[in-house]
Amino acid sequence: MKTFVKVAVVAVGLFFTGSAVNAQQKFAHINSAALLEVMPDVKQADAKFQTFQKAKQGEIELMQAEYQKKLTVAQEKEKTLSEANKVVVGKELEAMGKELQDLGKRISDTGEKAKQELAQKQDELYQPIFKKAGDAVNAVAKEKGYAYVFDVSQPGVVFFEGGDDILALVKTKLGITATAAPATAKK
Repeated sequence: MKTFVKVAVVAVGLFFTGSAVNAQQKFAHINSAALLEVMPDVKQADAKFQTFQKAKQGEIELMQAEYQKKLTVAQEKEKTLSEANKVVVGKELEAMGKELQDLGKRISDTGEKAKQELAQKQDELYQPIFKKAGDAVNAVAKEKGYAYVFDVSQPGVVFFEGGDDILALVKTKLGITATAAPATAKK
């Protein structure tokens, strides 16, 4: 019986100690979208990504222009079709049709490849920035003793009251001045 009483006293003591610790946990929040808007790295990544995107778009537009030119030539050739030249012009039109089909497939394949390359480039440019921001948030949270940091820009947080807004602290950790202009939004 004495052992049971001792265990009960220890359990109650641990319960109250755990409750006291839980009551002291600190909560914070940050708007990661607002943080990313003021990071100079995002502006640079946006510029690089737009340049890459325009280059890929230019490649496809050149191929589409070539397709349109060949289609116009085929349509003009079709107008010259008559009973007298039916065999010769028919073979030429058939060859042009096959060439147009092949070019259309190349355009489609190039478009799909461009989408993949754009996604890869986006990851390559932005993932290091997201990691840098995340590392800064983690560092500030550890330095200030926060048990939880909620990102209020994400749809999972529907309400918050209290807690500390650590946006300014994270900006300072990243070396971003309070007057830094927001970067243009990523498209």
